Amino acid sequence: MEVYLDAFLKAFNGTVDYTWKSILFQVPWYKNYFWGLVAISLVVWLLEIIFPWRKDQSIFRKDFWLDGFYMFFNFFIFTIVISGVYKILNVLFGQIGVTASSLAILDTTDWPVWAELLVFFVLLDFVQWFTHVCLHKFPILWRFHQVHHSVKEMGFAAHLRYHWMENILYKPLKTFGVMLLGGFEPEQAYIVHFAAIAIGHLNHANIKLTYGPLKYLFNNPVMHLYHHSYALPKESFGVNFGISLSLWDYIFRTNYIPEDSGEIPLGYPGDEKMPKDFWRQLVYGFKKT
Repeated sequence: MEVYLDAFLKAFNGTVDYTWKSILFQVPWYKNYFWGLVAISLVVWLLEIIFPWRKDQSIFRKDFWLDGFYMFFNFFIFTIVISGVYKILNVLFGQIGVTASSLAILDTTDWPVWAELLVFFVLLDFVQWFTHVCLHKFPILWRFHQVHHSVKEMGFAAHLRYHWMENILYKPLKTFGVMLLGGFEPEQAYIVHFAAIAIGHLNHANIKLTYGPLKYLFNNPVMHLYHHSYALPKESFGVNFGISLSLWDYIFRTNYIPEDSGEIPLGYPGDEKMPKDFWRQLVYGFKKT
């Protein structure tokens, strides 16, 4: 028991310390996830202000501050709270012989860094795409994902407005994805992290971007807007599930972009029942509505 308690406290204190040092600019800028998130958010918000797609939408759109709080809660506060639990699981798996290399199907030890990062990015994106499909397909998971889809006006901060239970689901699956890459040392993983944040922010932003022919590869604001559409194609539980890449939606035929005016109702049938404040949304989903 002492081993688990020690692992929990070390992980918890380590995450608190790293986050605090990040806030105080005491970690290298390229690994400073706190101020990196702030900088990316400000840049994308500025693009929304200068090049708004929906011109009648306020700069401080509906739920702007709520979504802003969600960004820091999900990326930092909840990460601190849950870090010790993940460390305990890591110790448990190690005791039964499940390690970072035991599930490897690719040995990337001798790969160039760019190839490692590319495979890392694509693999994690597919894992998240599949998880995202499950969040829509299975009612027990959809109840939690409704927090994200209760957004009624799209803006960059809506990217990280999601129920904390999604962290519980996504994190282990992403870790499993990393474990498939034998020899992978994520020293430069911050590149993938910041790229994913930037793409995700842009996908939710009030900006009209399609990337031309690259729309078949990268997710974009026009495509993702229809993921949040109130009205879905008949007999569909969702469309455009891509996180960073749109590739998976075109491969598995879940792509859907009927037009690109940007003027469509957002949400889902029954979204009026969603609580409007953070604290009630925090426990939303545990009781069937």
